[in-house]
Amino acid sequence: MHFLDDSLLPENQEKLVIQVAPYGPQWLPGDSDDIPVTMDEQVQKAVDCYNAGATVLHVHVREADGKGSKRLSMFNEMLARLREAVPGMVLQVGGSISFAPENDNQAAKWLNDDTRHMLAELSPRPDQVTVAINTSQMNVMELMTEADVAGTSLANPALQAAYRDMIVPSNPSWHVEHIKRLVANGIQPHFMLGNLTQLETVERLIRRGVYTGPLVLNYVAIGGGAAGLHPADMVEFARRTPDGAVLTVETLNRNVVPLNTMAIAMGLHVRVGIEDTLYGPDGKRATSVQQIEKMVNIARELNREIASGTDAHRIYQTGTRWSSTEETLNRLGMVPNRQPEQRGVPPRKAA
Repeated sequence: MHFLDDSLLPENQEKLVIQVAPYGPQWLPGDSDDIPVTMDEQVQKAVDCYNAGATVLHVHVREADGKGSKRLSMFNEMLARLREAVPGMVLQVGGSISFAPENDNQAAKWLNDDTRHMLAELSPRPDQVTVAINTSQMNVMELMTEADVAGTSLANPALQAAYRDMIVPSNPSWHVEHIKRLVANGIQPHFMLGNLTQLETVERLIRRGVYTGPLVLNYVAIGGGAAGLHPADMVEFARRTPDGAVLTVETLNRNVVPLNTMAIAMGLHVRVGIEDTLYGPDGKRATSVQQIEKMVNIARELNREIASGTDAHRIYQTGTRWSSTEETLNRLGMVPNRQPEQRGVPPRKAA
């Protein structure tokens, strides 16, 4: 992204899209008073977050016993109810879900990867599914402190060990196929990228025609295999992101507010919610709604407007797909692919 002399002026910045992840699948119901368990509570949480100012909902689902659901039917029920309760929100399903067969017939049909590709078959379909690129470590414990996990299930050494060794599997044969299936079913991939090498891989997918659509992504600063907390890394990632992309900053624990404040000032977008932190910057518990309200207040101090649901769909360009690699590169503000015997930097085409 290019930051011109007037890029930090709020009247030249896009309205702020606030993503919220209010379901916190890594937590158990006893870890916080802000964990919705029943379907009614989960839907109401979405309504509360939307009313507070969030316009993108990161969706996970819990069963009645409080455990994370792996049932496709449960997600379908949740999405159907969300479409009625918060019709203006961008519904984004977390791509880490691996569905489990609900009967013997399904078990006989499903291969290992099919349980993850089933995200492309959700009905009603979500607007987005998050997609990780390239297999990587996801040690969320690396940046956790004792204060972050005190009084929660993550204080358990055995559970910490499991999260410390967690890996996000996303080898090329899987993520290429997954992107194709999502796009074929009218679902936008929302790329979750933890470093520049993953961004470069996505750019290559675009240049090779594997993906021809809006580039919507999160800079994932959670450590342990993803980006860390150094602001210079965030700025460099933003600088390397194409001008036509939509970039959101995501981090964890008490770092959420300071990094997101920088993102708001830079004209980027933000993510909050108890999936990322149970606390505010003062170390006191903060609900997902309170975290959204904090972002709204900071944005207002900086005179940056908050996106409505209609704005969020426009900014994310949900439902959009372009006809060719060349059109995609042009719309994203990327230089075209090099032609045979062409020397120098290929010039951008006129709009």
